[in-house]
Amino acid sequence: MTRRRILSVSRRTDIPAFHLDWFHEGLAKGYCEPVNPVSQKTFRVPTDPDAVAAFVFWSKNYGPFLQKQTAKILKERGQKFHLQFTINSPIPQLEPSLPPLAARLEQMAELARCFGPERISWRWDPICHWIDILGKRHHNLNDFMTIASAAAEAGITSCTTGFLDLYAKVNQKGQRRGITFFDPGQSRKKAILERMAVRLRSMGMNLLLCCEPDMLALCNGDNIFPAQCVVQAADFPSLNLPKDKGQRAACNCRLSTDIGSYRTQPCSHGCLYCYAQ
Repeated sequence: MTRRRILSVSRRTDIPAFHLDWFHEGLAKGYCEPVNPVSQKTFRVPTDPDAVAAFVFWSKNYGPFLQKQTAKILKERGQKFHLQFTINSPIPQLEPSLPPLAARLEQMAELARCFGPERISWRWDPICHWIDILGKRHHNLNDFMTIASAAAEAGITSCTTGFLDLYAKVNQKGQRRGITFFDPGQSRKKAILERMAVRLRSMGMNLLLCCEPDMLALCNGDNIFPAQCVVQAADFPSLNLPKDKGQRAACNCRLSTDIGSYRTQPCSHGCLYCYAQ
């Protein structure tokens, strides 16, 4: 018997925001056919309950997910799901094509009301620092408390975060827009994380670090933990899945199959720090 798997929907693109019809078709057929990012060949991934233990969704806009009643369809099929929801400060330079912050906070609240806050992970991802064309320094942390308060009110118990990775492609995209991304240094990053952890603790929330082992070792706070974004906790206790070796070495995620495609399913959010576009 084939081991049931977790399907990641998707790290490579925003399927909940832009490609839900394709996903629903895959549910109806019993399989999806994503494109392998290396070989560029199509492969078949079963979607039926006998093959899939759970879906982990990743998005910055769950409006279409709610409108198309994707969660209701999955619940009727007896299939579990978890929602990774990235909500950062609304900065058009960095994230030009997202709905207003108020709309996304309402989405988060509605998802929690309808399906339970335990199904939702709020991501503040990534923490960015940059210098503009006039030499002024900026960061994207200004609305952290506003968003954290909304998440806490919705019953969400954690915030997953990490700092921007300065890939060459990301740097080049920023420079074309008059932005120079920079690493603020370990002491500054440590202070940021410890302050975030204190503020979250006051609201009954934990801070989880995604692929940040160096910062995790440096931080002194007692409310900072390693993230495991593809969770194997309450939703998936019996799978006993191995670590996903296809991710970065610092990633703690359990094994999943990603059904998104960089090439055939483009993301239209236009985020300046994105390495996939």
